[in-house]
Amino acid sequence: MYKIMFVCLGNICRSPMAELVCKDLLKKAGREGEFLISSAATSSENVYNGVGAPVYGPIKSLLESKGISCAGKRAQVLTQADGEKYDLFLCMDESNVRNVKRILGEQHAGKCKKLLSYAGESGDVADPWYTRDFQKAYDDIYRGVQGLLKTL
Repeated sequence: MYKIMFVCLGNICRSPMAELVCKDLLKKAGREGEFLISSAATSSENVYNGVGAPVYGPIKSLLESKGISCAGKRAQVLTQADGEKYDLFLCMDESNVRNVKRILGEQHAGKCKKLLSYAGESGDVADPWYTRDFQKAYDDIYRGVQGLLKTL
């Protein structure tokens, strides 16, 4: 089983969207049993007393409009131990890549890539927390996940 962790700063917008889009595409392709897919944050700002915040409302609405449920998904923080558990860490932007490498340590640095690299792009996934353009973030993520699945 191939294990993939999507990562962003807070795990309430981009990385859970990537996780849920990826799971949806794998299910539609009949390949969900081949992968363990998850997402996490590089910051603990959306985890309170050990309980993660749910997917951000506008992201949840966008995903549900596409038939993708966010039920049960809550923010969690990336840990050093995740470096041993996962085969690939797909980051939404360059800042996430730096933070993931810092958290996981040098021995796992080669497992960290930007999601859009799988779409043949060098840029970052647009951050809807700041841009408020949720569709643009979805489009970026969808392209990256499609490229990832073609590669795998």
